[in-house]
Amino acid sequence: MTQDELKQAVAQAAADHVAEHLPAGAILGVGTGSTANLFIAALAPIKARLGGAVASSEATRQRLEQLGIRVVDMNEVERLAIYVDGADEIDPGMSMIKGGGGALTREKIVAAVSDTFVCIADASKQVPVLGRFPLPVEVIPMAARQVARQLAALGGTPKLREGFVTDNGNLILDVHGLAITDPVAMETAINQMVGVVTNGLFAARGADLLLLGTAAGVQRLVRN
Repeated sequence: MTQDELKQAVAQAAADHVAEHLPAGAILGVGTGSTANLFIAALAPIKARLGGAVASSEATRQRLEQLGIRVVDMNEVERLAIYVDGADEIDPGMSMIKGGGGALTREKIVAAVSDTFVCIADASKQVPVLGRFPLPVEVIPMAARQVARQLAALGGTPKLREGFVTDNGNLILDVHGLAITDPVAMETAINQMVGVVTNGLFAARGADLLLLGTAAGVQRLVRN
């Protein structure tokens, strides 16, 4: 199977999971990225049973609205039963690197209020140690150089994502060359840097269920 076919398979598996486990009329959390886009499309047959969706980015909001799914402001929601999103990398402990599309802060907010985080990914995203994919860090613009120096002190090589501004009006530093053996500690350390909004490590709140697209079919992996 091609990578696109693997993504399509996990997107459909996630839509089936939502159909089975999301109470009728409940609000669904929806992520951002190429696999999440396929998931949105797969929601079409069941959209009538959704009470609406919380979008993790403006791009996702637009796709949901085009499909006829009501988009709900995060401030109107107490909890979400299910949040479905992709990952740039995921390790055996279900910690992830996210933010290749630049929506990491809003994704982290939605994940924080969700009872079940369903990660959808093809097999290429599964790694033994996080860090092969550059770690995105969202920063307040005036703090970019200061934060870059601190990230370099951690052993990485931060690079400004040229020509990109987040939905929140901030910048992204992509940190190359890290081997993240303790994702929770790294996430905490970076988030404590003055000027950092958040970083793309989803470790303190990792995935609960991984739907992994493989040549042998979609595997269901649950966090221990």
